[in-house]
Amino acid sequence: MMDKTFEPGAVEARISAVWEKEGAFRAGREDRAGAPPYCIVIPPPNVTGSLHMGHALNNTLQDVLCRFERMRGKDVLWQPGMDHAGIATQMVVERQLMERQEPSRRDLGRERFVERVWAWKEQSGGAIINQLKRLGASCDWSRERFTMDEGLSQAVVKVFVALHAEGLIYKDKRLVNWDPRFLTAISDLEVQQVEVKGHLWHIRYPVEGEAGRFITVATTRPETMLGDTAVAVHPEDERYRDLIGKNVVLPLVGRRIPIVADAYSDPEKGTGAVKITPAHDFNDFDVGKRHGLRLVNVLGPEAEIMVRDNEAFLEGSEAGADLEAVLALHGLDRFEARKRIVAMLEERELLAAIEPHTHMVPHGDRSGVVIEPWLTDQWYLDVKPLAEKALAAVRAGKTRFVPETWEKTYFQWLENIEPWGISRQLWWGHQIPAWYGPDGHVFVAAGEDEARSAAARHYGSEVSLTRDEDVLDTWFSSALWPFSTLGWPDKTPELARYYPTSTLVTGFDIIFFWVARMMMMGIHFMDDVPFRDVYIHALVRDEKGAKMSKSKGNVIDPLDLVEKYGADALRFTLAAMAAQGRDIKLSTQRVEGYRNFATKIWNAARFAEMNGCVRVAAFTPDQATLTLNRWILGECGAAAGAVTAALEAFKFNEAAGAAYRFVWNLFCDWYLELAKPVLQGEDGPAKDETRATIAFVLDEICKLLHPFMPFLTEELWAIKGEEGPARETILALASWPEAKAAGDAEAEAEIGWIIDLVSDIRSARAETNVPAGAQVPLVFVGASAGTRARVTRWEDVLRRLARLGDISYADAVPGGSIQLIVRGEVAALPLAGLVDLAAERVRLEKELGKLDADIARIDAKLANADFIARAPEEVVEEQKERREAALLRQGKIREALARLAGAA
Repeated sequence: MMDKTFEPGAVEARISAVWEKEGAFRAGREDRAGAPPYCIVIPPPNVTGSLHMGHALNNTLQDVLCRFERMRGKDVLWQPGMDHAGIATQMVVERQLMERQEPSRRDLGRERFVERVWAWKEQSGGAIINQLKRLGASCDWSRERFTMDEGLSQAVVKVFVALHAEGLIYKDKRLVNWDPRFLTAISDLEVQQVEVKGHLWHIRYPVEGEAGRFITVATTRPETMLGDTAVAVHPEDERYRDLIGKNVVLPLVGRRIPIVADAYSDPEKGTGAVKITPAHDFNDFDVGKRHGLRLVNVLGPEAEIMVRDNEAFLEGSEAGADLEAVLALHGLDRFEARKRIVAMLEERELLAAIEPHTHMVPHGDRSGVVIEPWLTDQWYLDVKPLAEKALAAVRAGKTRFVPETWEKTYFQWLENIEPWGISRQLWWGHQIPAWYGPDGHVFVAAGEDEARSAAARHYGSEVSLTRDEDVLDTWFSSALWPFSTLGWPDKTPELARYYPTSTLVTGFDIIFFWVARMMMMGIHFMDDVPFRDVYIHALVRDEKGAKMSKSKGNVIDPLDLVEKYGADALRFTLAAMAAQGRDIKLSTQRVEGYRNFATKIWNAARFAEMNGCVRVAAFTPDQATLTLNRWILGECGAAAGAVTAALEAFKFNEAAGAAYRFVWNLFCDWYLELAKPVLQGEDGPAKDETRATIAFVLDEICKLLHPFMPFLTEELWAIKGEEGPARETILALASWPEAKAAGDAEAEAEIGWIIDLVSDIRSARAETNVPAGAQVPLVFVGASAGTRARVTRWEDVLRRLARLGDISYADAVPGGSIQLIVRGEVAALPLAGLVDLAAERVRLEKELGKLDADIARIDAKLANADFIARAPEEVVEEQKERREAALLRQGKIREALARLAGAA
């Protein structure tokens, strides 16, 4: 006998063990040898990571697709793995060393430190993999990969060497996002813009040869003025036109720097003059290139002032007390130096003004420190030629984005792509396969022996080589993920079978950093796109629409929800809310609601058990003869069709919605209720058929819901398999339900009529405040013979479900009646004497007036451009939702008033 309640905690681990034992998720099963392949590569979570709500959504949607296609008979490979996460992992291990008061990274040295990272990875890394398993992720865990494992490392080296040989990888001195805490360049993705309340300092630069004349520039970073090599003004700015081509004297330093004409300077902004520091600002770097300006770097790797013995800084400077004061700043932290430079400018009356200024300042997302644009030697990949092919592939339809609107984002980035800085100054990661000879000549090779051979040929004898200490950007190895995980550069059977992969499911925030780069690398090295479809999902926000963040205290831990409500409830919630292009507003109440859905299904299965509903061998829907059974079987096929079509179109919310409506509304609320008289009646063919139908439909429900709620459905599949014919397979490997475009029309006409009639009566009773226990009369007006026959067949059911008293027929609507139009025919509820119809009309009109006012007030807000611009996004969304709810209620009130209008 089934347990009274479904307890997810008691079931999930046991079901996971069943899947493991059966090898249910293994790709390349013998029974699927001739099946079409279906492959998804998981976006590899960081080895340091812990499951957050974004992971939960992303992996739920992938799992829905994989379970769906597996049940459709395909040979499914969901390729799992983890990313080595360079900075994050190095930071975790360094912190651990500090907490344990052990030697630091630099004290250990590179080799021993990397050994410690590997040891940490084996002991503590990868917790997220077990968390994904707990969510029910049906990856082929036997094929788990790691971006630093031997095979993937071999792929990384091969790609680097090949691209260098093609002239696409090179070394150059450019500005990068420099993290002064981690002492490495970081990608744009790792830079977080933080609003800071700072200041704008207006500094007066003396014009050379024109005593008393100054150009005033404004800056938020006065310390960088030490590296200024020009002042820019707009070529059409009348105020400065006569100064273009002349020089100003750089305060405190004495360096003569030119006044250049450049459209980068905005005459409407500030003074219209801009200080140009090419070595410390990305925009200034571009201005410097246009005008051939010098690069003067005045900061060290820890963002300390670096001016003493700095040839570039000293060139053109003017000896004297001012310069000595500046040289005394050498080694100072940038922010301390800022204070002293401002004080020095004030003393010399060169500070025109200081004003409060709130602005966005780049910070390292992990270090939390202010990022510096810093001039340094880095390795770059010229991605322009690769980008052209990646653009062409999407334009030709070889890869499509869902929703299609994300193609614009993809195109915009690739059309304006810049060289990719691929080196990082870390120890944990893929060390760049480059060695330097005594004179700095570089040898890029697959290994040190190969590099030594190349060096010996170059120099004519063996020489000592030094390996480049940098590692590659983590995204470099991630870009190879769709083919490196399948065994490339070896020509493996898996590579031949599963590449190109079928679908990629990911977030919009890494279209540039990951999706586009996989496209470029896949096309370049595999001569084909890495995936056919790219599904871009939205964000999971809190219930009010605000982005989740620790600082706001609104982060929802998915594992807490799994613990409380079960993995199935969380999964179904995320799928049901995953509308294309719309962020998910998650509340625990929604998860609790879908936990109740799981309970509803369990109770339906218990009802079936208590009523002797056992699977019957060879039972098929076309054997059913009872109208009620034909109806539910037809609706089941139609639901399968709707779920299938929605999943094929990546409309997860519509798929979940179709399954939910069929199971809760049609099967549980209507079919089982309508079947009770048969089940409680005499034994015979009708009862046997109904029992068989219920058992059959429960199996189909398990199949339909399995992609969304795998634990509950696998458990029910096993329980129901204990009676009746033996199961051929576990549910995860069972066949997907047969889809139908529509149900049984004749059966639907009859059962649908009952449902519509009872629903309309219930709605009318509720809207007019008919007492819950009151039995109201029902009059069919001008009823057809078909309607009279239906009433005869279902009279007892109608009385019970709609709480009806007398059922009669008339040629005209009785006085004091509410009219119902049910499938083209009129029914009336004579309510005079039961309720005060006039009072109800007044009450409803009053509520309608309030709703009208609420809608008008919201419309005024939404039409206010200032409100839209200033209000937080979640507040605007809340107003829109309130409007939708009010409109829905408004419609219901108008329907009720229309019914009352016909009552005398």
